[in-house]
Amino acid sequence: MTAPLTPPPPPHDDSPHQVRQASPSAGAFAGGGYEQDGPAMRTEVREAAVITVASVLAGVLLGLLWWWLAPHVPLVGDEIDKNWVVYLKDSEGEQAIGVDGTFTLLGLAFGLVSAVVVFLLRRRGGVPLVVGLGLGGLLGSLLAWRLGVWLGPESDVLAHAQAVGKGVTFSAPLKLAAKGALLAWPFAGVLVHLGLTALFGPRDPEPPYPQP
Repeated sequence: MTAPLTPPPPPHDDSPHQVRQASPSAGAFAGGGYEQDGPAMRTEVREAAVITVASVLAGVLLGLLWWWLAPHVPLVGDEIDKNWVVYLKDSEGEQAIGVDGTFTLLGLAFGLVSAVVVFLLRRRGGVPLVVGLGLGGLLGSLLAWRLGVWLGPESDVLAHAQAVGKGVTFSAPLKLAAKGALLAWPFAGVLVHLGLTALFGPRDPEPPYPQP
């Protein structure tokens, strides 16, 4: 009788030494990332909250500047058949457009400044920081809008016309006709910050080539 010529299977080296060598590296790779990302993400969230609050407070300054720099729309009141009517003194004037334009330009300037300040304080970008810039800019614009309207002339134009008298020029209430101007600040802040981060932010190191 002859023995079969089938070769024996290759030996498997499952020694405890190799298992112990693989386990620490795998655990360090799996656990180390979470340990590093967790505190960093919490820090970015806190910084984003601070940016949002600071932007809302800056909205007070934006509202004051808008109320101060926006052109006044002249109105005139008249009494016809014992009924008061109010009309524009200069029907071809561009003061109303100037009110919206002033708010838009101020919003763009505030967005630019806030983006530059955030980038200089923290050069490495992040999703929470961008969200904080956008949300803070939007809330700051809303606060500036309502503050400017509150500080501006009286909103009841008929009562104002009766108070100043017939044929006397007075200023129209400060209002924002183009509500899209509220997005000037958040859009400018987000776009400028993303551009600065892409151009001047730190670069992530390239992964090493795998060893053969």
